[in-house]
Amino acid sequence: MRIEANHPDEYIQQLPEDRRPSFERLRNTILDALPEGFEETMSYGMIGYVVPHSLYPAGYHCSPELPLPFMSIANQKHFIGFYHMGLYANPELMDWFVASYDALNLRKLDMGKSCIRFKKWNEIPMDLIGELVRRVSTEDWIATYESAFKRSRN
Repeated sequence: MRIEANHPDEYIQQLPEDRRPSFERLRNTILDALPEGFEETMSYGMIGYVVPHSLYPAGYHCSPELPLPFMSIANQKHFIGFYHMGLYANPELMDWFVASYDALNLRKLDMGKSCIRFKKWNEIPMDLIGELVRRVSTEDWIATYESAFKRSRN
């Protein structure tokens, strides 16, 4: 369910009415918790949160002309997706998140490597998402990225 948009606000305006309030809350939760240095942009057809070239000139190893991606949110056909590369790259962060999610006694966590799928968009644990976003600074992400991804590709 790809949305063609050049700006996050334009993306949100194209969302189905029933999902828009939850999606906007998720976006605002991320923006409120986003550590200094990350920027919101459109990335890979989703709303993305990246380390800009001004902080990391090398950019993304797959496409150096692009800024270093970190998180994204997207409206998918059957869910709202929250993509957090730090979970994929940092086992301690993943363990913390899974344990914290389980402690909330919500429905079963539906997750891939870096994608958390929320099929009941009105049940997104906003406080937990905010805490997850706050846990990784731009410096932390650059260090993790360079040790986990870039090294294995060189």
